[in-house]
Amino acid sequence: MIPDLGKYAFTVLMSYGASLGLLAVLIGLSLRRGARVRRALEDVESRRREDG
Repeated sequence: MIPDLGKYAFTVLMSYGASLGLLAVLIGLSLRRGARVRRALEDVESRRREDG
């Protein structure tokens, strides 16, 4: 079911690979930032509980 890409096969497949790689990087960065924000929020909440 793979289409015959002819002489453009390498370029097309590299484009797909680059796109998937960039998506993986964006997902990883989003998860890492989410974890950092979650830790910061927990830190703020714990300080608020100690003060109150």
